[in-house]
Amino acid sequence: MKVNFRIFKIVAISLCCFCAGIGLTVLSVFAINKTDKTGMGGFETANPPLVKESTLETTELSEEDLLSQAEELSFNVAPLTYQTYRVKSGDMIGFIADKYNVTQDTIISVNNIKQSRLIQVGQYLKIPSMPGILYTVRTTGETPETIAKKYDVDADKIAKVNSLIKEVSLSAGASLFVPDAELDWVTRQEINGDLFHRPLKNRYWLSSPYGWRSSPFTGKRSFHGGMDMAANMGTPIYASLDGRVTTVAYNETYGNYVIITHHSGYKSLYAHMSKVTCKKGNFVYTNTKIGEVGSTGLSTGPHLHFTIYKNGKTVNPSSLIN
Repeated sequence: MKVNFRIFKIVAISLCCFCAGIGLTVLSVFAINKTDKTGMGGFETANPPLVKESTLETTELSEEDLLSQAEELSFNVAPLTYQTYRVKSGDMIGFIADKYNVTQDTIISVNNIKQSRLIQVGQYLKIPSMPGILYTVRTTGETPETIAKKYDVDADKIAKVNSLIKEVSLSAGASLFVPDAELDWVTRQEINGDLFHRPLKNRYWLSSPYGWRSSPFTGKRSFHGGMDMAANMGTPIYASLDGRVTTVAYNETYGNYVIITHHSGYKSLYAHMSKVTCKKGNFVYTNTKIGEVGSTGLSTGPHLHFTIYKNGKTVNPSSLIN
C-alpha cells in the first residue's frame, strides 16, 4: 500500500510540472504576439540628410586638405628638445649615448667635439631628444630634400623637426638638425683617433713628440712638425694608412724619405730611413712594408720621423693614430 502511494505521489508531481511548463510557453507566445511590430521611419531618401548650420557646424574639406590631414595623422614627429649632461669620472661618449638612446655621432656633432678622447670630467654636453647630427649648409641653395638624399634619411622628418618646408632653399652657414643621420666614416675615425695605424709595429720610444721643443742641434726653441719614434736600426716601417706613394727622395734634413697621399686631403711622411722598399706610384696598404728605420739626414740616432698633413698643414699624429 505504501509503495502504491509513493508512485501516485511521483506521478502527481510530474503532471503538475508538465502543466506549469505548458502554461509558461503559452504566456511567452502570447507576449510575443502582442509586441508592437508597426515601428517604421518615414520619408527616407537616397541622399544624405541635410543638417542645419544652427544645429551642427560643418567644414567642407578639399581633397588636398583631406590628404594633408591623412599625412599629418600618419607622420607624427616629436619636437626636438635638449637636456644637459655633466661628464663624470670614467664616462665615455659611447656610454653616455646608450644612456640617452642616441648615437655617439649625435653627441660628437651637437657638441662640436674634435677629439673624443679629450672629453673632460665636469664638461657639460648637450643631449638632443633624438639621434641625428647637426649639419651646416655648405652652399647656398641646399634644401632639406637634398640634405636628406646625402644622408639617406627622411626629408619630411628633417623639415618637421626644423620647422621648415622640405623644398626651401637654405643659405650657406645655416645649421639644422638632421634626424637619424650619421657622420661619414672618415670624420668619425678622425674624431675617435682611429684613422691612422702606427707605422712601427715593433717596440719604439717616443723620443720627440709633436709641437714646440728645444732643437737637439741648436738648442733654440723650434716647432717639430711630426713625432720621432726611436727604434733599432732596420726596424720595418709600414704605411700608416692606405694610399699611393707620391714621393721617394733624399735631402739633407730628412735623409731617405717617402710621402704617401691618402684620401680626404691627408698625406704622411716617413723620414731618416736606412732603406726604402717601395717605389713612386705604388699603391700601399697598412700591411705594406715601405722601408726600414735608419739615421740618414739630420739625425742623432736611428729613428723614424713621422708627419701627417691635412690639406697641406701638419696635424698632431697622436690624435689620429689608434
